[in-house]
Amino acid sequence: MDKHPRYRFDVTVRTRFLDEQSRPQDGRYVFAYAVTIRNVGDVRAQLLARHWLIRDADGRIEEVRGNGVVGVQPELAPGESFEYTSGAVIATPVGTMQGSYRIRADDGVEFDAPIAPFTLSVPRVLH
Repeated sequence: MDKHPRYRFDVTVRTRFLDEQSRPQDGRYVFAYAVTIRNVGDVRAQLLARHWLIRDADGRIEEVRGNGVVGVQPELAPGESFEYTSGAVIATPVGTMQGSYRIRADDGVEFDAPIAPFTLSVPRVLH
């Protein structure tokens, strides 16, 4: 990632276990995650693509790549943010996700905005 503050997006994530869509007896644990992406740089920029690594507690990894998020490629001016909610399904009660967004600034510079690892966990499984 370009460390220059001119090009920087901050990403925060909140997760929620979806009990009503999960089937633990079948190894199906469904989670929603709400993402807030904020342009904290100095240049208007557009989110082009996403890259996720989704790991369950048994070490299985699913890699997801695609254009945009939830069907859009949001453009954000400095100080603007974009929020969306999506979901993930894993085979264990606990897992992690991490990744990055590919961003293109209006001046043509492309950079990655990292998404720090976060936990997917059924309530009361982790202390």
